[in-house]
Amino acid sequence: MLRFDILSTFPEMFDSPFGCSLLKKAREKGLIEICLHNIRDYTEDRHHMTDDAPYGGGGGMLMKVEPVDKALRSIAADADRDHVPVILLTPQGQVFNQSVAEELSRYSRIVLICGHYEGVDERIRTRLANREISIGDYVLTGGELSAMVLVDAVSRLVPGVLGNADSAALDSFSSGLLEYPQYTRPSEYRGWKVPEVLLSGNHKMIDAWRRKEALKRTWLRRPDLIEKMVLSEEDQKFLREVMQIDSEVNNC
Repeated sequence: MLRFDILSTFPEMFDSPFGCSLLKKAREKGLIEICLHNIRDYTEDRHHMTDDAPYGGGGGMLMKVEPVDKALRSIAADADRDHVPVILLTPQGQVFNQSVAEELSRYSRIVLICGHYEGVDERIRTRLANREISIGDYVLTGGELSAMVLVDAVSRLVPGVLGNADSAALDSFSSGLLEYPQYTRPSEYRGWKVPEVLLSGNHKMIDAWRRKEALKRTWLRRPDLIEKMVLSEEDQKFLREVMQIDSEVNNC
């Protein structure tokens, strides 16, 4: 089982995303556990303030270090920091991708700190968290949405969460390529036909077609991914053909 501890000033935001679909089923099966912790519960003033003005001036407010520290200590998240990722969700962190999701899915516990306001006291970053992750090069109002994305992407890699054990392995990015085109019934709709090869029953031909379509789609949409891969001679030959056809079309 993989346990997520999420520290947030707005834990109610997670009720709907984590209460339906695959995540709901995974929780009911005991495959994952999601524990929400309200950072406000660890304040001592009567207004439960989790933010304050920055030293030195400047716009906005910063999340205070004390309540976050107390929250982490109350759930014993600092007991074994070498084996428990304590992740601060921040635009400044490592960019989250499928490879990171696969790595995180091998842990038994993950702690997520949802930043908010203008930012967080630097001591949260340097003293409490041992990792920083960003879901992209843009800024959100808080780390809650980032936490939802991370939990969803990581949870589906936990054995048993997906109905088909092969689904995760065939996803886009799992092999380094974007996923090939997929079709289901009916085989023809409004004159739009499913490729004949997928109806042939010849699994060797189907596998070859899917590989080529994944290569073509990745080169056309995300050539940066192709550059990172080690391709077979057959893959390289096919891509040269795709590039040649694309060049001829663009020059028409």
